[in-house]
Amino acid sequence: MSEYILNRETNKIELHFSKSEYQVLSVEQKADLKRSFLFSGKLSAWVSRSSNNHYAAIRTAEKLGFTNGGNVGERLSYAEELERKAEKAEARAERFEQYSDNAYNRGKDLQSGFKEAARDWSWVTQPIIAGHSGSERFARQKQKLIDRYEKGFTEYRKSDYFKDRAITARQTADKSQLKNKSYLNNRIEECNTSIRALERSIVAAEERNNSEWLESLLEKMEYELDKLAFMHNCMDELGGVLYSKDNVKAGYLVKIRNDWEIVVKANTKTVETQSRHVPYTLKYAYADIKDMKIPEGWTEKKEITVNPFIIGDIVTMNQIGTDRVMRAFQILKTTDKSVMIQRIKVENGIPFPDEFTSEKQERRSVKMNRSGVMVVNYDDYYLYKYNQPVTV
Repeated sequence: MSEYILNRETNKIELHFSKSEYQVLSVEQKADLKRSFLFSGKLSAWVSRSSNNHYAAIRTAEKLGFTNGGNVGERLSYAEELERKAEKAEARAERFEQYSDNAYNRGKDLQSGFKEAARDWSWVTQPIIAGHSGSERFARQKQKLIDRYEKGFTEYRKSDYFKDRAITARQTADKSQLKNKSYLNNRIEECNTSIRALERSIVAAEERNNSEWLESLLEKMEYELDKLAFMHNCMDELGGVLYSKDNVKAGYLVKIRNDWEIVVKANTKTVETQSRHVPYTLKYAYADIKDMKIPEGWTEKKEITVNPFIIGDIVTMNQIGTDRVMRAFQILKTTDKSVMIQRIKVENGIPFPDEFTSEKQERRSVKMNRSGVMVVNYDDYYLYKYNQPVTV
């Protein structure tokens, strides 16, 4: 055994060793190898199944006695990577189409004998006489044709299967998804999420002074930024996202997936709609909107909400289904739509004002819940105004 290498062009781990070296491996070692790697005849090497997280592949390679041989090649840009995938998908589509045609022809050939014989109705209805050699020979010949006929249906099913695979591969080769705003918007959101996670990891790597990890993170960051720029460019070519909170209002009609729905609420990144098919509201990205129109006689409804909380109020997080106080916060500042809160001491279910247990001050929005009660929105919980006498 020698060294494992990371092919930056494919971003996969490669193991190069001879057939004789493979044959001396134990059954367990071969099972571990096949769990993390696939053999590539083109490269004459075992290539990792993973293309991102190589922890399991590297661990398997090290158990087999391989050492780190470093990197080879240069990483492709996202556009080049997509082009290569399209080329492979095109070749795959042609191969599946050929498989489909071959299976269809085999099915046709297998069923041709039965169809030809069945043209004579007497052949179908001919009774079989037990003990008569000629009749039994006819029965065997007939059964062979029936068996071939049934195998023909199996081949037809194979033909349909490969035809579906070819259609899927052809869609990948055509890169039709890059003309879909919803798809592009989802990929952009994924890139932004990955970039934020990488930024946090880079800070951690710098704090730990881990140069190897930092180098890997910076390379991944470069890839994600390249992918993000590519997706934005594709979106710009389609005209960009035409709708946003600025031009979509509650009561408008929007066309989503070829169906007109009523806008219930326009959020910063999403729009909530009411469909005629379901009793609840649905949430979509603005990129999903294909068209929009304003109903006749529409007027904008301006909801005026008054912030009922004042400085010094106590708001509490209660145990679900009970009045037991789990956490308590004191309001330090207020605006028309939000409050500034800070956590205070709770003992035996009673909050203690001005006895702060955290230095962190948090700004939270004020909203009305489904019961019409004004609450402070705290992540996945609502904070309610504490109306019991407090300990001073």
